[in-house]
Amino acid sequence: MSRRGGGRPPKGLPDRDTLLRFLRDAGEAEKADIARAFGLKGAERRALREMLRELEAEGALGKRGRRGFAETGAFPPVGVADVAERDADGDLFVRLTKGGEDLPLARLAPGDGEARGQVPGLGDRVLVRFEKIGDAYEAKLIKRLGQSAHRVLGVVRKTAREVRVDPVDRRSKERLVLQEPSARDLKDGDLVLAEVGPQTRRYGPHAGRLLEVVGREDQPRAASLIAIHAHGVPTGFSEGAETEAREARPPTLKGREDLRDIPLVTIDPPDARDHDDAVYAEPDEDPKNPGGWVVWVAIADVAAYVRDGSALDREAYVKGNSTYFPDRVEPMLPHALSSDLCSLRQGEERACMAVRMVFDKTGAKTGHRFVRGLMRSAAKLSYQQAQDAVDGRPDDASGMVLERVLQPLWAAYRVMLEGRNRRSPLAIETMERQIRLNDEGEVVSITPRQSLEAHRLIEEMMIQANVCAAETLEKRRTPLIYRVHDEPSQEKTFDLADFLATLGLPWAKGQPATTRRFNELLEKTRGGPHGDIVNEVVLRSQMQAVYSPDNVGHFGLNLQRYAHFTSPIRRYADLVVHRALIRALGLGSDGLSDKQASQLEAVAEHITMTERRSMAAERDATDRYVAAFLEDRVGAEFEGRITGVTRFGLFVRLEETGADGLIPVSQLGEEYFTHDDKAHALVGSRSGLRWRLGRQVTVRLVEATPITGGLLFEMLSEPEAADPNAPRPRLGVRDRDRRGPPKGRGKPPARGGGKPRRR
Repeated sequence: MSRRGGGRPPKGLPDRDTLLRFLRDAGEAEKADIARAFGLKGAERRALREMLRELEAEGALGKRGRRGFAETGAFPPVGVADVAERDADGDLFVRLTKGGEDLPLARLAPGDGEARGQVPGLGDRVLVRFEKIGDAYEAKLIKRLGQSAHRVLGVVRKTAREVRVDPVDRRSKERLVLQEPSARDLKDGDLVLAEVGPQTRRYGPHAGRLLEVVGREDQPRAASLIAIHAHGVPTGFSEGAETEAREARPPTLKGREDLRDIPLVTIDPPDARDHDDAVYAEPDEDPKNPGGWVVWVAIADVAAYVRDGSALDREAYVKGNSTYFPDRVEPMLPHALSSDLCSLRQGEERACMAVRMVFDKTGAKTGHRFVRGLMRSAAKLSYQQAQDAVDGRPDDASGMVLERVLQPLWAAYRVMLEGRNRRSPLAIETMERQIRLNDEGEVVSITPRQSLEAHRLIEEMMIQANVCAAETLEKRRTPLIYRVHDEPSQEKTFDLADFLATLGLPWAKGQPATTRRFNELLEKTRGGPHGDIVNEVVLRSQMQAVYSPDNVGHFGLNLQRYAHFTSPIRRYADLVVHRALIRALGLGSDGLSDKQASQLEAVAEHITMTERRSMAAERDATDRYVAAFLEDRVGAEFEGRITGVTRFGLFVRLEETGADGLIPVSQLGEEYFTHDDKAHALVGSRSGLRWRLGRQVTVRLVEATPITGGLLFEMLSEPEAADPNAPRPRLGVRDRDRRGPPKGRGKPPARGGGKPRRR
C-alpha cells in the first residue's frame, strides 16, 4: 500500500469521512492495512469491517481485487490493466485487472507505445498511468507486460501490389501487410498467424511478419481451428506427457475399497468422449432412517495417474480444462487417460474416488463418507436412453438395469428434489444449441438442446457430491479451491429494479437479493408477455462464478460451501480437490502437496482465466458454424427476439437456430435513436418509438460471414409506440457515445448456459 498524502492518520476507529479521505490518499487498501494504519485491534477491527460493508452497500466504496477497497470510481495513479475493447474508431479501452464494477473502462491514449515498438492489442496486459480528463479517465501506456508480441490470426487477401492479412476477429481493425518475399507464396484464403510490427507510415495498415500457416478459410472445420488460435487455447501434449500417459497401468485393489459389486452406471450425452462420473441409489436399510436413500457417486481417480509436478500435471495446469467444439475436443489429458484408464467404461475395472451420501425422506442429507475404490460400470447410457427407459420405453441396454438401477435412481432423485426445492436455487432458463455435423465437417442441423429429467437427476447428484467435498475439507481444515458465485452487486440489483419499473413490476431496492425473490419474479412472469425479457435481465444481473481459496458461497445454487469434485478428467480444479481429499483423509501418498497448498490463490486465478478462455473459444466457434449454416439462406425471413440493446444497434436471436446477429442503429429508420439503458431500449428522438429488449420481431438475413461468425439482419417489424409517460428528448441533442459497431460485425452479448455442469 502506498500513500500519496502526508502525515500519519490519528489512532483509533476513524469516522466515515476520515476513512474515505484515507482511502483517497492511499489509492486503495485492504482491511488489514487500514486497521494497521489506525492501530485498531479486537472490537475496533470488527467495527471497521462493519463500516466498510456499510460504505460498500451505499456505493461509496468499490472493491479492488478480493480484499482491497477504494473510493468508488477512483483509479490508482498506476495500475495493471487488460486491453478489453476496441470501438468503431479503433480506440482501445482497458479494464483495471483489480477493478470492481464501480470502475468503467478507460480509453488508452492513442499512439502510446508505437515509438518503442510496444503496440498493444486486444487481450494484452499492460502497465498504464491513469489520468483524469474531464469526467473520464485516460490510460497512458508505460509498457506492455509479457514478452510475446501481439499476434493477429487472419485470412490472406492477395492483390498485385500487396499481401494483406484481414483479422478473423470481427471486432479488430488490425489489418497487416506482409512484406517479406516468402509471403508471395501464400494463397488467397490461407489462414495465417502473423506478428504485428511497428507502424512505418502515418496512415494505413501496420507491417506484419508471417509466423505460421494454420489452415484454409474454406475448410469445413476451420471454425474451431480459428477459435483455438484466436483465443490461445493450448493444443496437443509434449512427448513427456504422452509417455507418462502411455505408461500408466490399470488399477489394482491395493489400498482401495472394493465397489465392483455396486452396479454403478454412467449417464452422459450420446457423443460423450469421456465418462468421469457414475451413480447408483438404493433404499437406506437403517431403521432409524425410514423412507431414506443411499446415493453413491463415483468419480474417476485421476489423481492416481496425474501426479503433482509431473509432465502430465504441468500441462493439465496450463490447459486448466478441456475445451469442447462441435467437431473436436482439446482435452486436458491425453487420450490414453481421458478416454481409457480414467474413463469409467462399461465392464472394465477402474480406479475411483467415491462418496456415499445418505438422505432422509425429506431430501435432507444426513451424512456422507468418501472412499478410494475400485469399480466396474454396469452400463453406459445416454440421457435419452435412461429417460426413455424410465418413461416405459427401454432398449436392450437400459432394460438390463431398469429395475435394479434406474428406477431406484429416479426414486432417490424425487426425494432429493424436495430438498432442492426448499433450497430454491436460481431458476433461470437458458437455451443451448446442439450443432450436428456430417462426416465432411459441414453443419447439417442446429437445434435446441433437450432438457430431460435425466439431466436434472445427474446435475443434482453431482451438486450434492460437490457439497460433500467442500464440507469434508472444511471439517478437516484442509486448503481447497471453492467454486464461488457472489451475490449480485447493489448496482446491478438497482438497475434491475429500474428496468422492472418500466414494466410495472415491483422490486423493492432495499430488500436483500435472494434466490427465492428472483425465483418468485421469474415464476410470476414466466409464460406471460414479459417472461423472456425478465429472464434475460435477471440473468444479466448475476455475477460470474469463479474459483477461489476464499469461500463466499454459491449464490446461484444457494449453497454455503461448494467445490468442484466431479469432473477431474476435464477440469484442473476438480483434480486439486481430489488431491486435497486424499491428503485430508489419509487415502494415499499422492495427495495435495504443501507447495501446491500454498499456491492455491494463484491456481484459482489461473483456472478461472482458462475457463473463460475456453468459453469464449467455444462460443466463437459456434457462431462461425452457425454463420456457415445460414450462408445459403441470405434473404430469408426469420422470427427472433431482441436480446441486446446497445447505442450502436440491436442484437436479435433467431428462434429457429438460436443464432445471434446485429441490426445496426442506422438501419432502424431516418431519425436519431438514443439508448435508454434503464429501459433497455432504443428510443426515437423525434417520435419516441421504441425497440425494447425481449421484443419478438421478424427479421431478414442480409449477410452471413462464416470467417468472423457475423450475421447482419434487416428489421421487418414495426417499433413499439412511444411511452406516454416518458420525457421527450430535446431535438438536436446527440449522444456523445453514439458510434457504430466495430467495422466488420458487432459482437453479441455473452449468453448464459455454455457447457453442461459449469456451475
